[in-house]
Amino acid sequence: MSYLRVSLVIVCWGCAASFYAQPDAERALQTRFVLAEDGDTLELPAGRIELTNTLWLDGKRDILVRGAGIDRTILSFRSQKQGAEGIKITHAANIVLEGFTLENSRGDLLKAQEVHGLTLRDIKAQWTGKPRKTNGSYALYPVQCRRVSIQRCTAIGASDAGIYVGQSDSVWVRECLAYHNVAGIEIENTTNAWVWNNTVYDNSGGILVFDLPDLPKKQGGRVLVWKNKVLHNNHKNFAPKGNIVAKVPPGTGVMILAARAVEVTENAILDNRTVSTAIVSYYITQLPLQDKEYVPYPADIYVHDNTYSANKRMPTWRHRLGLLLWLKFGRRLPHILYDGIADENHPPARICLKRNINGSFANVDAARGFKNISTNATLHDCTLPLLPRPE
Repeated sequence: MSYLRVSLVIVCWGCAASFYAQPDAERALQTRFVLAEDGDTLELPAGRIELTNTLWLDGKRDILVRGAGIDRTILSFRSQKQGAEGIKITHAANIVLEGFTLENSRGDLLKAQEVHGLTLRDIKAQWTGKPRKTNGSYALYPVQCRRVSIQRCTAIGASDAGIYVGQSDSVWVRECLAYHNVAGIEIENTTNAWVWNNTVYDNSGGILVFDLPDLPKKQGGRVLVWKNKVLHNNHKNFAPKGNIVAKVPPGTGVMILAARAVEVTENAILDNRTVSTAIVSYYITQLPLQDKEYVPYPADIYVHDNTYSANKRMPTWRHRLGLLLWLKFGRRLPHILYDGIADENHPPARICLKRNINGSFANVDAARGFKNISTNATLHDCTLPLLPRPE
């Protein structure tokens, strides 16, 4: 039995496995994180542990952090005084975290940066109470990582994205649940990502695949969005002003922004009131662009064999795009929306659509002020090579 488990059990005797601002318990846990040696297992007992500082693993290898299960081990940061993140992992390799709940940090609940080999499994990361812009940006936030697996995790209440993976490579997000976030799942400037068998609902936007400027890693792509349930993501957008996701219209199912080689297939994309699947360039944001190495256009996008809802929808009026769609289409909104902004100096971007149930389409001609909107999808009746399926 580890020193951490002994210390916490002794503190907990006679208190029904609950921890409320107990300095000894927090100090023992902080010490175990700091002094962990490569190959250690850090056991977290059942109960609520109130923490006032970030838990930080830096430069560690082959560490397992294991709780007693979701909602059985709860790490609460509601009284956090130092640090922004709940758990922060940096410059590490082969880190596994599983079986616990994180709550109410000042910033991101779990951030991992420059980690080669990261597994997040059976974790709930949430801000309790009503979703609000003062919540942290990300619930689960790997960035600049390699070989990331996020499985059976739940993310709730993030003011940016519940599950966000950015500037990373070789990423698996599967069997997760995300709701009451601005974005449920976001894959950004990331290569070789598989997002499958997840359920995202009641977010402002369900699944986002973005490529953005002014970041060290550019040209994300080879992203598979497969067999997910993307349901009624119509929540009010509560992102702070200035965040890119603040521009996502409430009622967005899947949005692909300037990413390349993205396949969206066999998903149920239902009852998202504004746009079920949007394929857009960075210019649709109307933000300034100064990054000369950045390619702002989507390309090689293959949307096929998805199921869209048959009922009529009412787009949001709180967003320019939603209001435009209402004026042009009323309640007969197209499910698949292409902004029509393309690079005129290079070959066509290849946006291909095939066999989508109820997959109505519109090119809104944003490049020319939305003047020549077309619902003719003939130019997009094509196929692209399938991305590899996860094993």
